[in-house]
Amino acid sequence: MNEQLLAKAVIKLLSKSNSTLSVAESVTAGGLASALTEVAGASKVFIGGVIVYSDDSKVSQLGVSKSDLKKYTAVSEEVAIAMAQSVRKKFKTDFAISTTGVAGPGAAYGQKVGTAWVGLASKKSAFAVALSLAGDRNSIRHAIINSALAALERILKP
Repeated sequence: MNEQLLAKAVIKLLSKSNSTLSVAESVTAGGLASALTEVAGASKVFIGGVIVYSDDSKVSQLGVSKSDLKKYTAVSEEVAIAMAQSVRKKFKTDFAISTTGVAGPGAAYGQKVGTAWVGLASKKSAFAVALSLAGDRNSIRHAIINSALAALERILKP
């Protein structure tokens, strides 16, 4: 399913369940929020988000632990979960998504291009999905957005 259809499905499911969503984006740099807000009616369920591109902003804006960043790096399951949990609390939403990864053109954090994590958090649980993607910078970022939306859609489906 493409990005627009996934975003529309997520907004519809959030609306049906009277649930709210926030996002914390690193690698996607606002692309996820943009995809969601392209959908008419998104303002009823999408509360807001933060772009935390640098490690310092992950710490200052979301309270991600400096020791976790040092131990696991920004491109890790632990940091993706921490980002999602923190942004959910910050915006007081029912659900949150975070994105972190390496889109290229070169490796970073000791990770190869295409390595990414999508964090998902709710009041009940939090987890992260590992991604290993191929392509250029733009296609990797869009694949991460699609994966994030698809993961949330699976959670929201009755």
